[in-house]
Amino acid sequence: MEKVCVLGAGSTKYGRLDDSISDITIQASVDAIESAGIEPKDIKAGYISNVFGVADKQVHLGPVVMSNLGISERPSLSIESACGSGSVSFREAFVNVYAGFYDAVLVTGVEKVTHTGTEWTTTYFSYCSDFFYEGAAGASFPGLFASMARAYLTEFKATEEDFAQVAVKNHENGLLNPKAHLRKKITVDDVMKSAVVASPLKLYDCCPFSDGASSVIICSEKFAKEHSKDYIQVIGSGRGGSPAALQGREHLTTIPSTKIASEAAYKM
Repeated sequence: MEKVCVLGAGSTKYGRLDDSISDITIQASVDAIESAGIEPKDIKAGYISNVFGVADKQVHLGPVVMSNLGISERPSLSIESACGSGSVSFREAFVNVYAGFYDAVLVTGVEKVTHTGTEWTTTYFSYCSDFFYEGAAGASFPGLFASMARAYLTEFKATEEDFAQVAVKNHENGLLNPKAHLRKKITVDDVMKSAVVASPLKLYDCCPFSDGASSVIICSEKFAKEHSKDYIQVIGSGRGGSPAALQGREHLTTIPSTKIASEAAYKM
């Protein structure tokens, strides 16, 4: 098996972007390729993740990206896995480099949805739930996560102020990233006074819909050493699964797939 490395990374700014979904995907991909110090021809495969391509009239982004990079003959995979799409793309790329199928691949995640409005996007995203049991009954993802949050408050005797601390921390992290969508310092009081989205979750507890793309170049250690002295080794990776609908889970306060994936990564 091959040691796997991250050789380069690229990203657009996040927020409300005017460029098409294809354009922002290519921008991030080119940035990653340039960051790695390689050429598009060095890329042996592409893994492109996206959920809402239909909102910008472009799905099947894999071949579109590879064609625009001038490597249309290289294989690509378009991946949709709800909010886990980006990490699933990284994982699939990792597995193929680890197994020795490719020595350098492109991984890009992208979304463009702000032009559709909150109502449309929230409704469309509900299709990522187990729709017969959840979305069709009117459940949105903020509502589903609110059910988990309410159970957490009850089981662990936590408070809504505890949740607010997480939002404060996340916004502080955003201030450190010039490409982040929200670059605004907030306080616990700001969170507690913000509008309720789905109790106990409030506006600042929830992430906004955003346009943007991010990319990485994943490669074998041999390839990395041949092209740069500046790379990061991926020492572990894992992936797991959970029941799609909340009603199928033994506990609302745990996400089994996270534990399974973490244990697999630590074992590598």
